[in-house]
Amino acid sequence: MKSTIDWKNMNILVTGGTGSFGKKLVEIMLRDFHPNKLIVFSRDELKQHEMRMNGFDLQCLRYFIGDVRDKERLHRAMQGVNIIIHAAALKQVPACEYNPFEAVKTNILGAQNIIDAAIDAGVEKVVALSTDKAVNPVNLYGATKLCAEKMFIQGNSYAGVGGTMFSCVRYGNVIGSRGSVIPLFMSQKKNGKMTITDKRMTRFWITLDQAVQLVIKGIEHMQGGEIFLPKIPSMKILDLTKAIAPECEIDIIGIRPGEKIHEVLITEEEGRYAIDYDGMFVVLPNYSWWNRQNYKTGKKLPEGFTYVSNTNDQWLSVKDLKEIIKNCENVFDNPEHSSSAAYKHHNALANQQLNTVINPTIS
Repeated sequence: MKSTIDWKNMNILVTGGTGSFGKKLVEIMLRDFHPNKLIVFSRDELKQHEMRMNGFDLQCLRYFIGDVRDKERLHRAMQGVNIIIHAAALKQVPACEYNPFEAVKTNILGAQNIIDAAIDAGVEKVVALSTDKAVNPVNLYGATKLCAEKMFIQGNSYAGVGGTMFSCVRYGNVIGSRGSVIPLFMSQKKNGKMTITDKRMTRFWITLDQAVQLVIKGIEHMQGGEIFLPKIPSMKILDLTKAIAPECEIDIIGIRPGEKIHEVLITEEEGRYAIDYDGMFVVLPNYSWWNRQNYKTGKKLPEGFTYVSNTNDQWLSVKDLKEIIKNCENVFDNPEHSSSAAYKHHNALANQQLNTVINPTIS
């Protein structure tokens, strides 16, 4: 499908731009879309410096130090911006449980600041990243992201007709991100014992490349108010341990506070308003301000449809996981060499293998 956006004339701002997703987004934007201006907005000056030193120093790039908690800084940063991708968040479940006020300030009040500043600055489109943990949340992180989702969807009513459009992208665990379980298991492999919380556990898995492509696709299709979801496979945590180190002893340590056995991407209630469209699922808003124009070819989902990690029809086998791990080992074993040509080569191979094995449908 031909792009509906003239990316070369777009000024784009990504919050949390130095995180795993942000860096991959910048890489793909610079390689494939060549925006007029790409603003990396984040709190960490060291990570911004490292991005510059690792080759992210093109003329169209801007590095803004700032925090989504600071509305005045957001107002200044958004001047002249057409599109915002909001990826900044406190994401570690245990950290959010232990520091609940900080999680609320960043994930909820920060979301409100993004919405208010974007409307005031006349930004055209805003896409916020969400997570499967926002669905029927059992931890504070998920609860803050559920709240943020609701705020972004209803931000369309604040913007009014013809104003800023807000939508969300929701997906599962990201392979290769800083919070991925793979580096932990590979480290434990050396000690001969691997810890898992429950042997029944399943998770959705997505690559960084897929996540970025889904966001870009969402931006191109959005009218405001949708939640875009990928079609991605599930994996069993026990299969992952077999793929990494079948010889290791498995220690079952019990479910942690705020942890689920299975994750949900679409509830039965959301399924009533969701469609299968262009290789992805789209949850359409059910509000008076929604005026459906796109998605005419979207297929309504069957009655009672849910999208849950343990009832998924796509699965990664132990063999699939072994292929992924084989190509990830060089990446995870040498993260300090992230600027080297060898690291970039192995990282490219790993991503290629991940996308091949998972057989993405969001191209």
